[in-house]
Amino acid sequence: MIKKIYDNVILKFPIAVLLVLFTSITVLGYYATKLEIDASAETLLLDDDKDLKFSREVNKRYYNPNFLVITYSPYDELLSKTSLDRLSSLSDDLLKLENIESITSILNVPLVQSPIRPISDLVDGVETLSTKEYDLTLVKKEFLTSELYSNNLVSPDFKTTALMLNLKEDKKYFELLEKRNDLLAKKRANNITKDELNLLNKTVLEFKEYRDFLREQETSDIKNIRAIISKYDNQASIFLGGINMIANDIVGFVRSDLLIYGSTLVFLLIFILWFIFRHPRWIILPIVICLLSVVSTAGVLGLFNWEVTVISSNFIALQLIITISIVLHLIVRYRELNVKYKNASQYKLVINTILSKMNPSFFAIITTITGFASLVLSSIQPVKNLGLMMSAGIAISLIIAFLVFPIVLIMVNKKDEHEREKNSKFSLISKASYLVENKGSSILIGSLLVVVFSLSGASQLIVENSFINYFKQSTDIYKGMKVIDENLGGTTPLDVIIKFKDEEKTVKIVEKASEDDFFDDFEDEYKESENDEQYWFSQDKMNTITKVHNYLDSLEEVGKVQSLASILKVGKLLNDNKELDGITLALLYKKLPERYKDLILAPYVNIEHNEARITMRIVDSNPSLRRNELLNKINTDLRDIIENKETSYKLSNLMVLYNNMLQSLFDSQISTLGFVLVILFIMFLLLFRSLKIAFIALIANIIPISAIFGIMGWLNIPLDIMTITIAAISIGIGVDDTIHYIHRFKEEYKFDHNYINAMKRSHESIGYAMYYTSLVVVVGFSILVLSNLIPTIYFGLLTVVVMATILASALLLLPRLIILLKPFTKH
Repeated sequence: MIKKIYDNVILKFPIAVLLVLFTSITVLGYYATKLEIDASAETLLLDDDKDLKFSREVNKRYYNPNFLVITYSPYDELLSKTSLDRLSSLSDDLLKLENIESITSILNVPLVQSPIRPISDLVDGVETLSTKEYDLTLVKKEFLTSELYSNNLVSPDFKTTALMLNLKEDKKYFELLEKRNDLLAKKRANNITKDELNLLNKTVLEFKEYRDFLREQETSDIKNIRAIISKYDNQASIFLGGINMIANDIVGFVRSDLLIYGSTLVFLLIFILWFIFRHPRWIILPIVICLLSVVSTAGVLGLFNWEVTVISSNFIALQLIITISIVLHLIVRYRELNVKYKNASQYKLVINTILSKMNPSFFAIITTITGFASLVLSSIQPVKNLGLMMSAGIAISLIIAFLVFPIVLIMVNKKDEHEREKNSKFSLISKASYLVENKGSSILIGSLLVVVFSLSGASQLIVENSFINYFKQSTDIYKGMKVIDENLGGTTPLDVIIKFKDEEKTVKIVEKASEDDFFDDFEDEYKESENDEQYWFSQDKMNTITKVHNYLDSLEEVGKVQSLASILKVGKLLNDNKELDGITLALLYKKLPERYKDLILAPYVNIEHNEARITMRIVDSNPSLRRNELLNKINTDLRDIIENKETSYKLSNLMVLYNNMLQSLFDSQISTLGFVLVILFIMFLLLFRSLKIAFIALIANIIPISAIFGIMGWLNIPLDIMTITIAAISIGIGVDDTIHYIHRFKEEYKFDHNYINAMKRSHESIGYAMYYTSLVVVVGFSILVLSNLIPTIYFGLLTVVVMATILASALLLLPRLIILLKPFTKH
């Protein structure tokens, strides 16, 4: 069947087939230009996380502006006239930018302790450094001791301050986001109508278009901000931070990585191909096939609107590596036949190469696709997308390789190949052959030691990673986050939302409520009368908020904590050291000027929903930080701290969402590996039709793959969004060697039914193809160390190690097990 297709179509009309193929690839090349990159925070979150839904509700209920942060460390004293003038000049320059609505800094925050002023002054309006001259000694003391400003607006050493660039709110973006998410939720629940499905597709496109427009705008804004900042570089140490800046820079990193991976890897492949084959034909042909495959895959991604994320930014490297592996097997087989049958025609050499490699290559690619497809089981959307993207890409590579390779060769003259020089005593292949024949026990003992190493290391594996350590120390993201983390109260936000119960609206509480019950409880709506401000600020509520605030402030991993309790502590100082009563607080809430209310009250109180919000920032760079343990501890301790059992609470914000994603990795890894191993075993059974061979093949892959978990455990490399994909990818790529080797061993065994001789001949033939492809894979993945993203670097290095281990297993353990268990029968 396959031979007829090649004889009657592909090799009979090579130019026509190439024309159709190149036309199709040209069309896909157009869509490749539409390939998009998504580096938003949502790419690190779970698909259907209830905490995400709650976090979005909280953000709508409280004053929560989108902002960028500038850390400013002047070379003069922070409160010197020179520093303040420069800070004022910097602020004025920044305010000229269209999308910056306001700036919060030491120049314009209310000063109420320099000296201490009556609380009534808060209602009438308060002076600032920019509107009045102050005793700077008192000002410094206020900034360093105030609950509002210390370790938040200024650093404890008073050498660094923060400028909060409050960005203009874009209501259309959030309206589209909410509309899209609501429709997606209906789709996941399988209760979406046909009209709503059409609306969803339309909304998704509209959201993407508007998001892309905003990103261009944000990129321009950040570029302008950095241009302004650069004017002040000789006067202060300045860094830009904030979610928008991080997302913008990550897009830049991903684009850079795609370019670096592609161009660098192509040059490396050219060098390796020249080193191996020393002929232009075997350099140009593989590179052309690789480039056609990459363009086609990128076109498919653009056509179906699959966006590249941090996780899938290495898809070009993966595509090139897998494609070159396919082509190398074809080249090595063609050259082998050319040497063996010197008088054979070009047609016979080409068709026999294709027919002999079609079966093992097809199954090898299917198993590779299986490895990547297993990532679809993850609950993290970008991991799913990587699985889908690479599955499509690998299928494209197989088709293009088995079309272009034979067509090009049939159109060019036959070139005589020289027989490979007999291997020297230093040859890796001959050394492996010697070890299999003479050191079988040592190979088995070594494999057993690898298993022990892997199990002991895996037991120490942790799911923990700080976001700051995703970036190289040389990047602006790392530098800015480091300053904020260590000097300005931490980086990762965490909220505690306290829901109070009115006595007249008491609801029976079940002691062991489920998580869903808690969530529903938070969604209850309360109708408040116009005078509820006066009665809301009760002593019981104030005491609860203060207790929770003080507890959170005592935790080592927590940086700055802010809440209504911060206002209470400042208010006590302004009220002759007397506690503020509810009436005073209600007056402040109602009469305080809006710009001060947004700063000190609106972020922490929502009377309409009968809630209080306590915000904190986690010190992300703390080496002893264990996110899941910390969240569990806070959840447990708050049950005792909040005495009124009719008062409920819930943790929220990025810390919770990020931790949920991390904790899902263990389950994803287990389900992914389990799925891959089961499918692989079935594939081996279908291909080799032998339980014994399927068992041998599976063991030969499991042992080297398990080593990766041992290495990660012993070196304290955490399981994260990138390293979770290594096992599936390595199995997918590494199993190619297993299939090709067993297939060749089986053929060689038929000659003399001698296992040792069959092993030697297999090493001398397919062994070289395995060696070449592994060399390409190792060199290819090593270029990932050029990335600015630390997880990508880990991914590259660990994959290099595991691929080298897989090659060793395929050349040593696999043949040793075949010789030991003797799975083939004589016919």
